[in-house]
Amino acid sequence: MLRSKAMPNIEIKVPYSDLEKARRIAREHHTEYVGVLRQTDTYFKTVAGRLKLREFGAGRPAQLIPYQKTYDAAVPMRSDYALLPVEDPAQVKRLLGALLGQEFVVDKTREVFLIENVRVHLDQVAGLGNFVEFEAVFTDDTPDARARETARIDRLMQLFGISAADLMRQSYVDCLEALARRPIQPPYNDSATTSTAEIAKH
Repeated sequence: MLRSKAMPNIEIKVPYSDLEKARRIAREHHTEYVGVLRQTDTYFKTVAGRLKLREFGAGRPAQLIPYQKTYDAAVPMRSDYALLPVEDPAQVKRLLGALLGQEFVVDKTREVFLIENVRVHLDQVAGLGNFVEFEAVFTDDTPDARARETARIDRLMQLFGISAADLMRQSYVDCLEALARRPIQPPYNDSATTSTAEIAKH
């Protein structure tokens, strides 16, 4: 039987070419170092929301993750999602691919720090570049809880030198979809930072 753990979070994501700088800041202020994860997210076609199968390296079970993000003027963005443990990811991938159709695959290396209860992700995404993401998960879904976590993320944005104008409005898979419809571009950072960052803000 599949067991899910549904929860809301709020998050921000930003292109951040100097991950070594971000790593130094995170090391100075973190309360826990989680480690480096290799993640492969396979996305499937859906009528609403998103559905992805997340696979890790050996020794860590895969997860099926349905989620719905709120893309509005609010910063940070809200995301409601569930985590479904998957024992046989290859079989699930074949089944969902046949039933729904596969869209895109996002490959990334993610280094994770905890600062208070906020997960700080230093991401290297194949085909896109380097990013920093803050994710605050809360179980008490109230205005007070959201305000508290938003304040924590605001403090982290100041700490990492991130402005609201830099924030992405799209996910990695959204960016890959947008780039697939455009002429071939180099990765997100360096010469391509401006063009792809503009895609992510719209």
